[in-house]
Order: sequence, then C-alpha cells, then structure tokens
Amino acid sequence: MSKIIDVRNAVISFLKENIHTTEVTVIRVEKAGDTWKAVAEVYEDDSFLKSMNLPPKKVRLFYSVVVDADLEIIAFTRLATYDDSQADNN
Repeated sequence: MSKIIDVRNAVISFLKENIHTTEVTVIRVEKAGDTWKAVAEVYEDDSFLKSMNLPPKKVRLFYSVVVDADLEIIAFTRLATYDDSQADNN
C-alpha cells in the first residue's frame, strides 16, 4: 500500500478516536522532510447547542495533523479557517 494512503488512514483513525466523530475526510496530505502534514475536514456536534441541551447540529471544522515516518501522530491542532490556496495553513 502507498505510504500516503497509510498516512491518510492514520490521520482518520486518530481523529475518529480522539475527536469522537465518525465524519472525517482528509483533504490534504503532503510530505515535509521526514514528516507528513495533513489537513482533515471533521464534522462535530456544535458544542454550544449541546451545552444548551438543544437539538444537535453538525459544524464543519478543520484539523492540521503532523505524522512522523513511523505513522505516529506527533502534533495536531484545530485550524481557525482553511484556505486550500495557502500552503501555510498546516
């Protein structure tokens, strides 16, 4: 299997387990030296609506994930926004 597919699968698995969502789509993967940088689109329940005991609504969020050569997640962060035209977002 391709290394990029392995990275994608590692990112999806990590986010599903740690963000507690079932809707994860990796929208960008790139190799940067010995690491891989990925951006994933995640749909989560709106935390404000949830805190107010209102009916849930999904919100779209983006996460930047850094994966090492051994497919270990070494960093991740939620992005404020994501613009596909800018390479500096992850």
